[in-house]
Amino acid sequence: MTGALRVVIADDQTSVREGLVLLLDGLPDIEVVGSASDGEQALRVVAEQRPDAILLDLRMPVLDGIGAARRLTAEHPDVAIVVLTTYIDEHLVLDALRAGARSYITKDADRTDIARALHAAAGGLVVVDPRVNDTLLAAVSPVLAPAAVPPDGLTQRETEILALIARGHTNNEIAGELYLSIHTVKTHVNRIFAKTGSRDRAAAICYARDHRIA
Repeated sequence: MTGALRVVIADDQTSVREGLVLLLDGLPDIEVVGSASDGEQALRVVAEQRPDAILLDLRMPVLDGIGAARRLTAEHPDVAIVVLTTYIDEHLVLDALRAGARSYITKDADRTDIARALHAAAGGLVVVDPRVNDTLLAAVSPVLAPAAVPPDGLTQRETEILALIARGHTNNEIAGELYLSIHTVKTHVNRIFAKTGSRDRAAAICYARDHRIA
């Protein structure tokens, strides 16, 4: 894709919507071409502007995000749908993905994470917030075998990152592979060090090998 990614933002909260417009429109590789306060309005704006992607809230009046996603998928299949919400309930996540959303992130994501998710979705990839991913894993695997449970309170995402560390990946390489911001990766790495009692990456690698995380 050449040029800036053309994006529509749909959120019923004026302050959130306007904040997202300012936040993302200030990035050189994103152009916000429209905004909407409900699902029906979002459909009209998409039809008028033909964006590459839409950042879609779930809880909206008139037509909610799930209903809007279904219609967008049917009427504008080339528009990548990225859900941005405060909710991580597994039923909502699954409903959104089934409705056609390519990515699902939460509103505590920073603008780098949001931009990365938009670009990834427009490129046909899927980005799911780490907490959402953990919720989905818990939903589809309510009873894990003891050996499958990550040790020392590590989340599935932290275990995944620890495995990449053990394979010699740098933070930048991990960010690129998992479509996360470097800040998010560093936060996960610090939590991994704290939970595993590792002073540095070498100690974390030893921990990973001892626990067969690779």
